[in-house]
Amino acid sequence: MAEDVLVVQSKVKEYIKGKGCQTSATAIEALSKKVKDLLNEAVDRAKSNNRATVKDRDI
Repeated sequence: MAEDVLVVQSKVKEYIKGKGCQTSATAIEALSKKVKDLLNEAVDRAKSNNRATVKDRDI
């Protein structure tokens, strides 16, 4: 089963193109995985502080 992509592909490609590079097909998947890992850590941190709200300081 394919994982949900958590980034806007067109925006990522536009950003990278603006920096003078191209985006490989696998770069979007890798970035999405990093975002998912970061969010999971933030959720864990919020829960460990007895909160149901993820705040900027959790990220």
